[in-house]
Amino acid sequence: MGAQNVTFSSSGKLAHGYLALPPQGTGPGLLVIQEWWGLTTHITSLADRFAAEGFLVLAPDLYGAEATHDPAVAAERKAALPVEGAVRDLAGAVDFLLEHPGIVGDAVAVAGFCMGGGFALRLAVQEGERVAAVVPFYGLPREPGFSYQGLTAHVLGHFGEHDSTIPVPVVDEAAMLIGEATDRRPEIHFYPAGHAFMNDENPRGTYDPLQAGIAWRRTLSFLRGHLS
Repeated sequence: MGAQNVTFSSSGKLAHGYLALPPQGTGPGLLVIQEWWGLTTHITSLADRFAAEGFLVLAPDLYGAEATHDPAVAAERKAALPVEGAVRDLAGAVDFLLEHPGIVGDAVAVAGFCMGGGFALRLAVQEGERVAAVVPFYGLPREPGFSYQGLTAHVLGHFGEHDSTIPVPVVDEAAMLIGEATDRRPEIHFYPAGHAFMNDENPRGTYDPLQAGIAWRRTLSFLRGHLS
């Protein structure tokens, strides 16, 4: 398995990311989209873990800046990030994976965490059949009236029952809207945990290794079932 920092073309400019290759050098493509902290070692370690399971993984750097664990800095960077522009830029990451010589299949999957969960769903709507599966972890597009029309990807969502930032009724409403737009019921799981329960760097004090392990195994099974 190898890992490297890479650049790729995105909306006419260069973007940066972390590429993790599977041991065999080839595999289905997977984008891993960061939390609001940036491209942290938590995200790159997840990319490495997915690669070890056989996926060809790219984790784009949405900020182009050093990662932070300061909530004020993270909030400032997130607020300054133009949502629609960032999603358009992520299309360049999809291009990069689909053009990589090690890619298997003609579509990719996207997994996103917190802020990245919302971006993952937005990207899947934008890219249509180029995204075969999308896995948001405790993140959703939050503006009223967001449309999931155009979404063709299979959806697996992981959310905490005790996550005050995304209450259960909000997730239920999103699941209903996805079902109405796609005629396909998304697979949604709630865990007896708080926000960011997968994040083993534990910036919020909510990391739950037991629930994280369950979500990880479900995600691997889901991705293998929907990617070539």
